[in-house]
Amino acid sequence: MAYIKLVESSLKTIKDICASFGYRKGDLINVLHKVQGALGYLSAETQEAVAKELGISAATVYGVVSFYSFFTMKPKGNHPISICMGTACYVRGAEKVVNEFKKQLGVEIGETTEDGVFSLTCLRCVGACGLAPVVTVGEKVYGHVVPDGVEGILNEYK
Repeated sequence: MAYIKLVESSLKTIKDICASFGYRKGDLINVLHKVQGALGYLSAETQEAVAKELGISAATVYGVVSFYSFFTMKPKGNHPISICMGTACYVRGAEKVVNEFKKQLGVEIGETTEDGVFSLTCLRCVGACGLAPVVTVGEKVYGHVVPDGVEGILNEYK
């Protein structure tokens, strides 16, 4: 196993979270959810530490992290932006909204701006089809977004 290069406080956080779930392998998703909430993302080193604490393989942990779109292996920006690409949003112009965010932020889907302020992802559905196309910035939901409205959304967070 590779040397785990995490700071001691991160290792303690991982150990405490695993302990709070009684080191149960069946609680892997819950453990990962809590760890990501505490550390921001699930690096390879973090995944190895969780695997070690729960007594499972790093491959098993990676399989779960890479399968569920909620989990991220890269740090997100302070203001994570997600554009819904579900059917209703897509047919109402979500692709044009995505392209405008990419243009204004200078990043591709899955990337974070150099200053760490914004990260950009796409989702399959946020359950707000009546507001399509939908964009979320953190927990805030924006409906009926058009490319001309992207600059105004970004300006709220600058």
